[in-house]
Amino acid sequence: MKKILSLLTVLCLLFTMTAALAENALPEELDIRALIWKYDDTYGSTVRVAMDKWVQYYAEEMGIKIDFQMYDAADDMAKQIESATILTSEKPDFVIINLAEVTNGQVLVDMFQAADIPFLFYNKQPAEDTTQEVLVDTGTIFIGTLARQAGDMQGEILADMYAKDPGIDLNGDGVLQYVMLMGEPQNDEAIARSRYSVETAIEKGLKLEQIGQTLVCNWDQAQAQDAINAVWAANPDGAIEVIFANNDMMGLGAVAALNGYGWNTGREGDPSVVIIGVDAVDSALESIKTGGMTATVQQDGDAMGKANIRIAINGALGREWLDGTEYTYTDDPYHCIRIPYAKITEVQ
Repeated sequence: MKKILSLLTVLCLLFTMTAALAENALPEELDIRALIWKYDDTYGSTVRVAMDKWVQYYAEEMGIKIDFQMYDAADDMAKQIESATILTSEKPDFVIINLAEVTNGQVLVDMFQAADIPFLFYNKQPAEDTTQEVLVDTGTIFIGTLARQAGDMQGEILADMYAKDPGIDLNGDGVLQYVMLMGEPQNDEAIARSRYSVETAIEKGLKLEQIGQTLVCNWDQAQAQDAINAVWAANPDGAIEVIFANNDMMGLGAVAALNGYGWNTGREGDPSVVIIGVDAVDSALESIKTGGMTATVQQDGDAMGKANIRIAINGALGREWLDGTEYTYTDDPYHCIRIPYAKITEVQ
């Protein structure tokens, strides 16, 4: 009788161990898709390249095949919804979402929840008034940056510059006249960068005065160039002393406009205004090096791409979002991790 009980005990243990191993066993293949707001966004391209790289890395590390496809919405929400419709019929294991319009996250949430496809959001945070329904109620995760941190750093950069060289106040009136180039009017990142770049500079002791209205340029270089040309025509020859740009591409648009008037050329003796961007894309770093832009705040595309893929794998496997990772949640009312920024004022 004791032998029978011992045998049953061993069999139970083996059954339990086998069940646990089966539960933790990896599939041979995962199918992960990504909806991208637009391929020709320069910073977004660094994230896309990173995601491709980290897919290969984790596939090799985990010993599985990961099929990964991305879909370009070309800054068109209707097109992104069309792509999402295709995905709901093909039923991938996971979808990574970079919203074309931050106000329309609920549309995609409804589609993927109905199809029982897990998902996450990254980079472009769903609009604040949709947070409860899109992020909290769904239990999904957002991977991005702390919205105000880039603005804080832009303001700090300006304050540090003025402390070292009050001559950036070109007319010497003790007030820095500035122009604000904004990304999107309903984008949390754009709102925070526009607000805190100015507020932080003022908290650091600077006096600032805005020239005209905030210029919404939708993260676009050409739109920013046109906007600065229009402002410069009304305020020529040094009336503008600082340009805050929510991203580097708009900062580069400002440089292109000013170059037409002989400003910010980098040539010895040519005048310049302070232009501070965000992202630290290669073209902006080169512009800083050659005297066009003044500074930028680095947004780490590789780190964001890595986080997207690692956490998407957890989601596809039905694991807790941060299982086996080095990430930690922020104190947001939903699952969220933040990729830190860094100041860049010199380029070798």
